Amino acid sequence: MTDFEHLRLERPAEGIARIVLDNPDQRNAMSPAMTTSWVRAIDQLAHDPDVRVVVVTGAGSAFSSGGDTAWLAGDGTRTVDELRTQMLGFYRSWLSIRRLEVPTIAAINGHAVGAGLCLALACDLRFAADGARMSVPFTRLGLHPGMAGTFLLPDVVGPAVARDLFLTGRAVTGQEALTLGLVSRVIAPDSFADDVLAAASSIAEAAPIATRLTKTALARGHADLDACLAWEGLAQPVTLATADLQEGIAAVQEKRRPRFTGR
Repeated sequence: MTDFEHLRLERPAEGIARIVLDNPDQRNAMSPAMTTSWVRAIDQLAHDPDVRVVVVTGAGSAFSSGGDTAWLAGDGTRTVDELRTQMLGFYRSWLSIRRLEVPTIAAINGHAVGAGLCLALACDLRFAADGARMSVPFTRLGLHPGMAGTFLLPDVVGPAVARDLFLTGRAVTGQEALTLGLVSRVIAPDSFADDVLAAASSIAEAAPIATRLTKTALARGHADLDACLAWEGLAQPVTLATADLQEGIAAVQEKRRPRFTGR
């Protein structure tokens, strides 16, 4: 396995890759070293045909405290153009997870703050351990939000809730996060890792081609009903022509679990 700094890439079960942000002493702040490791890990997973789902989580008590504040502050001498180049590179590095064709799960094991929460928002699904706190307190640091936060958060929770969370900077946790749609599941800490792995396994066991196309449809959205039908009129026949479709039907008829191969 390739070595990464401030990050681990694990294979906890067949078809599942787990990226662990691993700098617990700094609450998994997104350091330059971690950012470099992240890009390498995503590139490796994007070219691995055996990966069917990717889980992102944090080591220790936090998911991620966001950007490394020492790196963000710098020495105060950089120009706006230099800072823009720096930040766009940072955003694009971490948002590279969105180019993965397989489903992604943010397993929010602890606090997810600022860019750390934006990373979770960039994933397809978000599961939170009960007690995990999520916030986007950019303005409390004197910052405008970044890392596509002003796109990702309204897309997930709606404009009104996004305004509340951005402008107040307040943290949400547990049932409120679930009610707002910020996460889709809140799980007891004691069973969190196992329950996330079980959910990932259920995705990994589904037909890979159908799963990837469904992710694409949900991510790209549809302008209207006709646009939706145009997409589905192409994507569903693609899956109808697969060996996996025949296997799925046979498994139902034979009352057994299907064995999908991605063909």
